Amino acid sequence: METLDRRLAAGMETLALPHTPEQRARMLAFLDLMRKWNRTYNLTAIRDLNTAVDLHLLDSLTAAPYLHGASVLDVGTGAGLPGIPLAILCPDKAFALLDSNAKKTRFVQQAVIELGLKNVDVITARVEQYRPERGFDTVLARAFASLAEIVAATARLLAPGGRILAQKGVWPQQEIETLKGRGVRVHKLAIPGLDVERHLVEIMAGS
Repeated sequence: METLDRRLAAGMETLALPHTPEQRARMLAFLDLMRKWNRTYNLTAIRDLNTAVDLHLLDSLTAAPYLHGASVLDVGTGAGLPGIPLAILCPDKAFALLDSNAKKTRFVQQAVIELGLKNVDVITARVEQYRPERGFDTVLARAFASLAEIVAATARLLAPGGRILAQKGVWPQQEIETLKGRGVRVHKLAIPGLDVERHLVEIMAGS
């Protein structure tokens, strides 16, 4: 784990993300839990832990500087990505992790308990059926759907002034053109050590 910790620390330094050694240890403990549960639950196709540091942890953490407000909804969280790494990094924010796959949310709930995360709620539901008491400041969608589909499914879940953050690969120009009338910003992201295209599309509420 020492080599993995060095890799994670170097990546987080490159991303300019202030953090503690304990936060890194929790993130690596999360990867270890995922590895153990993966034998039965098929949570991820990534088996190599070095690759998992890059594509699960660091890729998730690239969204951290763009989180808006105090409450965050991770739609289609799957095995808890990007929600759990971000919740570990940002203990001052409240995270709701939503997925319709009960097998995956069972793992995520267990991870939340074992990692001692007090700022995370896990919800098993389809996004169309989810009716929270109040809206969220940030809605995260990672490889969830097209931008138009993401907005259609999640715009109602935003608090006034909230943002949708959609993590995408190549610059999604055609998808952006479907969002006429909405305020959109696109942020180019870089995952340390990986030569892959990543963009974060920030969509404003009510614009």
